[in-house]
Amino acid sequence: MRTNRLGRSDTTVTELGFGGGPIGGLYTPVDDATAAAALDAAWECGIRWFDTAPHYGLGHSERRTGALLRGRPREEATLSTKVGRLLVPQDPAGRTDDEGFAVPATHRRVWDFTRDGVLRSVEESLERMGVDRVDVLFLHDAEDRFEQAVDEGYPALAELRAAGVVGAVGAGMHDPAKLTRLVTETDVDVVMLSGRYTLLDQSALDELLPACTARGVSVLAASVFNSGLLAAHPPADGATFDYAPAAARELRRARRIAEICEAHGVTLPAAAMAFPLRHPAVAGVVVGMRSADEVRADVAAFSTVIPERLWDDLRDEGHLDERAHPDVTGRARPAR
Repeated sequence: MRTNRLGRSDTTVTELGFGGGPIGGLYTPVDDATAAAALDAAWECGIRWFDTAPHYGLGHSERRTGALLRGRPREEATLSTKVGRLLVPQDPAGRTDDEGFAVPATHRRVWDFTRDGVLRSVEESLERMGVDRVDVLFLHDAEDRFEQAVDEGYPALAELRAAGVVGAVGAGMHDPAKLTRLVTETDVDVVMLSGRYTLLDQSALDELLPACTARGVSVLAASVFNSGLLAAHPPADGATFDYAPAAARELRRARRIAEICEAHGVTLPAAAMAFPLRHPAVAGVVVGMRSADEVRADVAAFSTVIPERLWDDLRDEGHLDERAHPDVTGRARPAR
């Protein structure tokens, strides 16, 4: 699987990354054996970038990801995790987590983007994963605490990078405007953008992607299925868009895009994963996977060769922003 370097760092990612939210029990429980099988399948299929966070299952995702890496050549893998939420032990008292993860509420999340909070978060993540370093570190979901994240959290990340504790630093958010500020006001290597450079939403073209191109900052595209609407071919009734039930208009548009894809022998998920990588600033896409079967299906879709004419037809019907086609630098990527 092809790899790309993040910004001016020496850290690389495979163009398809394993998103660790689902193995943290996102929405439905996942046991250790199922999570381990998914991670093993990802490794066997050539994925070498594994993304996790303390938030994902109150540490379950980190623990399970670390177990995989302890049995593999560590130098071959790129491990990314996040800071901003500390996990404080509490008595679960028979309750489950109230933030979408089907796990016992053994901890509560406490927001903290201070220097001390960042350093403590990293130390605890390393302990949970049983590793001695993290390759990429992100400020996580800092939209509502952005000033503290920039003023206190980012300098802590830069300090860790300068000390060689991490290889690359950045932030993962869904707000392109705030990520644009981070790119222009700091020296981040990478940003992870959730759901704003997809077949359905290309708003990152307004400011963020041009800023990243100008500053040499890499983009990692997350939520490329917009939380589910683009994950099936064709989109099903009841599919979600941005973690809420898709409106009728959104469902109609996704189904029309699926029809255009089908006319070219391509599935909607395959096109959804391939699209962001056409932009030169995008170094990889990360997809959440919860089972070995899901991993193999996603890798097969990701490996699909996409005819150039598909992008032309999507543009001609107004589904793609003119700025997204052809490649904004004129440097076409090879057909996938």
